[in-house]
Amino acid sequence: MRRIAIATLAAIVGLAAVRPAPTRAQDPSPAPPAPTAGDAGPGPEEALTQKIAVWRLDALGLEAELVTRLEALFRSELDRLAKHPLPSRRDMDAAVGKDRKLRECTGEDKCLTAIGAKVGVDVVVTGSVAALGDSYILNIKAVDVKTGKQLRRIETDPLRGSPDELIDAVRVAAYSLLAPDQLYGSIVVLSDLVGATVTLDGKAVGKTPLPGALAKQPLGTHTLRVEAQGYIAFEEQVDVRFQKSTRVVVRLAAEQPVIETGDGTPRVVVRDEPRPWYTSKWAYVGAGALAVTLGAVIGWGLGKDDVINCIPPDLDPRCTGSAP
Repeated sequence: MRRIAIATLAAIVGLAAVRPAPTRAQDPSPAPPAPTAGDAGPGPEEALTQKIAVWRLDALGLEAELVTRLEALFRSELDRLAKHPLPSRRDMDAAVGKDRKLRECTGEDKCLTAIGAKVGVDVVVTGSVAALGDSYILNIKAVDVKTGKQLRRIETDPLRGSPDELIDAVRVAAYSLLAPDQLYGSIVVLSDLVGATVTLDGKAVGKTPLPGALAKQPLGTHTLRVEAQGYIAFEEQVDVRFQKSTRVVVRLAAEQPVIETGDGTPRVVVRDEPRPWYTSKWAYVGAGALAVTLGAVIGWGLGKDDVINCIPPDLDPRCTGSAP
């Protein structure tokens, strides 16, 4: 299983490497790179201006090669998020030089701050990758070099699945750590009915057709409801994924369908409400037959004569003491 996992991560890193790196223009507000074929997804809405470096990801209970692959993928996603290119592993080692304390840094804020100062960055990221069955958990943190304080620490959900799913999970981890305010997706509502009210999580957002996607929605599950007078309301749980548009097609069914008669005039077909079984005519017929049968049985029992035989030899014991 480990070899399969390594091969999978190799394919993932290959896919992520196909996408073009974001342009580092001199313009202070460069346009985000447009997604292209083979791209892992759109770039950030706003690139981070801080200079970022990744110290390393330590392996906990899994092979070093696997962690190296996952660290390369994580570096790639941070590189997409940042305006300035990340220093390479070789750059980091060269900056640290022969300083043994820094080379043996295991993630303490103090030594990470010193490493960041030597490399010349604003934020240093480090963490670990732990094995959980066939899944992996990233535990990462970011430290501000200027203040020496931890900016944020996160622990991801178990990472597993297809290459596309793993790429998305690692991208979410990168944004959760350094750009949580850009962590959202969108919902596109398509309906063939004009004027239906669209509600998301209990809040009205417009009427169909909506002018565009419901953008900047938090990741996770949302309740979408579409309703109109004379139609059965539509309600569904919709999952919003990172930088993805979830498409929902809504077709409302009429409560009282209208059909055309032979002469072209419309006629409303009213659906009868279901009635309890005991209100049907067959229930009444059955109840009447049962009453007649019970009455006959009871009448027969009450009208039966009690005959006592006082003639020997079949003399009834109740005849004792009677007149001869």
